[in-house]
Amino acid sequence: MEKVRAKKPTFWGAMIVFIFLIFAMFTQIFILHQDWVTHITLIAASVVASIVALYSGFTWDDIQEGILYGCKIAMLPMLILMMVGVLIASWIPAGTIPTLIYYGLKILSPQIFLFTVCLICSVASLATGSSWTTGATFGVAFMGIGIGLGIPAPMTAGAVISGAIFGDKMSPLSDSTNLAAGVAEADLFDHIKSMMYTTGPALILSLLIYLLLGMQFQGGSIDQSQINNILVGLKENYFIHPLTFIPAILVVILAIKKVGGLAVMVIASFIGALFAIVFQGYGIGEMMNFMNYGFTSATGIAEIDALLSRGGLQSMMWTISLGFIALSFGGLLEKTRMLEVLLEKIGHLVKTTGGLVLTHVLSSIAINLFSASQYMAIIIPGRMLVPAYKEKKLLPQVCSRVCEDSATVTSPLIPWGLCGVFFTGALGVATLDYLPYVYLSFLAPIISVIYGFTNKFMFKEGDIASVKTYSDSEAA
Repeated sequence: MEKVRAKKPTFWGAMIVFIFLIFAMFTQIFILHQDWVTHITLIAASVVASIVALYSGFTWDDIQEGILYGCKIAMLPMLILMMVGVLIASWIPAGTIPTLIYYGLKILSPQIFLFTVCLICSVASLATGSSWTTGATFGVAFMGIGIGLGIPAPMTAGAVISGAIFGDKMSPLSDSTNLAAGVAEADLFDHIKSMMYTTGPALILSLLIYLLLGMQFQGGSIDQSQINNILVGLKENYFIHPLTFIPAILVVILAIKKVGGLAVMVIASFIGALFAIVFQGYGIGEMMNFMNYGFTSATGIAEIDALLSRGGLQSMMWTISLGFIALSFGGLLEKTRMLEVLLEKIGHLVKTTGGLVLTHVLSSIAINLFSASQYMAIIIPGRMLVPAYKEKKLLPQVCSRVCEDSATVTSPLIPWGLCGVFFTGALGVATLDYLPYVYLSFLAPIISVIYGFTNKFMFKEGDIASVKTYSDSEAA
């Protein structure tokens, strides 16, 4: 009787898919200079993976099941991302985001410049969910102020980027935050709370270093004209008042009450719209338009308009489509056992919790180096190592936290990566020059690895009350 071939690809069969992906990403970014067509590269990689799967004995139904499995995982975080766009476009005219930025700028002090730069960029990025927007607006302004103080540009750039990636990493408005939660099948707010154990200490230590580093530059005096121009522009064009913090406070309260992320975003979006109608005089039709297509700031002040012209459901579609395609690709690799085959090869590295976290961190950095994409660095190692986290009964928010502690925070350190190229262009400092001063990018992964080897804050099923465990998501 003829033996039926087992449905399992060989190690080199699985490696063909990853080698193709790395080669295709390299060609797309560095040869064709098409930074924003990652979707097509991933579809091509999915085709190669499908061919390998068919050769390995899988049927098209098996392949399609994997694709749909990935889409199922993507569904909730992508719906939340849609509402993130809606929320941003309602919070800007409501005055919530402008007020957060206004009070952040008010704390600027010449005696603690680097410390304050990092702190303000943290607040701005947390409010907007975008490290790029923060770097291109506040970052550019702070670079000019730093030069006037005689502070080396790489130091200022490092403080800007540390603050910007903290806010981007911790904000529920951020695409990378939602993507990491989706990849690991974690609840969004469980994911954010889990990150506080690594990113919180990393920020505090970074601020301390910037405080000590900046003491040698206390002799200068800041030209407040750029900052005052922004403050006046915000005050004259938006409702700046502590009352506008209510939508943000509501998000925190609902998160503490463990209300689902999607429900929180919907509620907070419409509360923001109500504030905009009541306090700013916008009409219902205008707000519907903003929430769909985005808000356009027209203060005439370039820094403010660049920072606050954003949001809208449609603005999130690039990231949402990438999320669906990427997680479909991940689901295909998982259900056709390619990730399992690769995991078997590194199984001895993930036998302990510390080895698992270290492997996750190093593999994410490697994918960042090879693919030049933080999205790939979140998705591929995250999906590959989810079974190892499940086996150790670690909660999903531990896996999602390590995704961000490795992939998100190190992406600005890659000179040929999208984040590295962006910050170099925006701030006028070479990536390798500012790299030694982006302290948060080094501290977060180090702290994460230390927790892994010491088993500190490595939450397991039954340790804490959690919205969702891996078993819950599988049952769903």
